[in-house]
Formats: sequence, C-alpha cells, structure tokens
Amino acid sequence: MKVRELIPAKYSRCLVVAVLALGALAFAQEKTSPVSIRIETEAGTIVLALYPDKAPVTVSNFLRYVDGGFFSGGCFMRTVRPDNEQNSVKIQVVQAVVHPWKENNSFPPISLERTSVTGIRHVDGAISMARGEPNSATSSFFICIGDQPELDFGGKRNPDGQGFASFGIVTEGMDVVRRIQMAPAEGQALVPPLIITRITRSDGKLPSPKR
Repeated sequence: MKVRELIPAKYSRCLVVAVLALGALAFAQEKTSPVSIRIETEAGTIVLALYPDKAPVTVSNFLRYVDGGFFSGGCFMRTVRPDNEQNSVKIQVVQAVVHPWKENNSFPPISLERTSVTGIRHVDGAISMARGEPNSATSSFFICIGDQPELDFGGKRNPDGQGFASFGIVTEGMDVVRRIQMAPAEGQALVPPLIITRITRSDGKLPSPKR
C-alpha cells in the first residue's frame, strides 16, 4: 500500500495548506526579522541590529550598499561633539560615507521614513541616514552618542522639522563609537578619517527597537 493511500484526501489537503502556511510564515519572518550588521573599522568592530519591519525602505537601501561592498574602504569622516558643535541645536553623532570612487555609483535617493511612523527614535546608539532635503538620503549614515530627540520627527535640528530616518541600533561596540567620536578632528572633520575595512551581514540574536 502506498503511503498516500494511508492519508484520507481531506487530510492531505489540510497537510498541503499547512505546509504552504509554514512556508509563507518563514518567508514573512525572513522579511521582517532584525538584520545583524558588522562594521569593521580601524578602531574596532561595531555590531548593529537593523529593523526591516519598522523601516523597510531605509533598511533595504542600506543593505544594497552593504551587499555591494560600497563601504569597504569608506570611512567615518565627521564627529559632532560638545567642543566643535556650532549649531544652536546641539547633537552628538559620528558620520560615515562609502568609498569615494563608489559614491558616483550610488543608488537613487530614497523616501524619508519618519520616526513618527517607524517608532525607531534617535536614542543612544541609533543608526540613521544623513540627508539634506527630505527624500534625498543615499548612502551616508550616522550613529548617535546619547539620546538625540532633536533628530526625530518634529525636532529642530533640521529646519524642515521632518527629522531623519533612524533604522537600527548598536548592539555591541558603543565603546568603539565613542572612540571614533573623540578621535582628532579639525572642526568636525576627523583628521585623518577613520577607515572602514568593511561592513557585512552577520548572525546573532537581536533586541527589539526602543520606542
């Protein structure tokens, strides 16, 4: 007797539906589960959790640059700290850019995912996209040192009040971020820039985003 003859037709249909449902669930989890990222720099390694379920456009865009190797040979080039901050709305961040020659091959700018929608605030260790006008972010990102609410939607750091697109948080290596922030600088320009060896995906259990 064949195995399939042991399973009544109505149950076999249920089995097929269950298998399809499990497959769909696995696919959904792959699309929404946090993504772990490693930033390897001259100063040490920073590990990030990115949240595609909260900020899908921003995370997808960032991963295009990661998977394409755009950050290999890039650098942290800017530090904003109390001794060099000239803006009346104070913040503390370090900012990074892709490899200079790869910048000309950047992907098109992305839509701004506001913190009022994503719920991913600019808390200590948050990673966010640098931008000028809304919907102009491409590859440059920054990491917050301390909570920076003026970078959220409605904050005053950018006159348009739309804030910046935070899309993840540091889970390991804030000591490295602070080391980068306090590196030698002329004004806000790190001198010399701190080289990023590479940024890659990695595995690991990740926390939920802070609200």
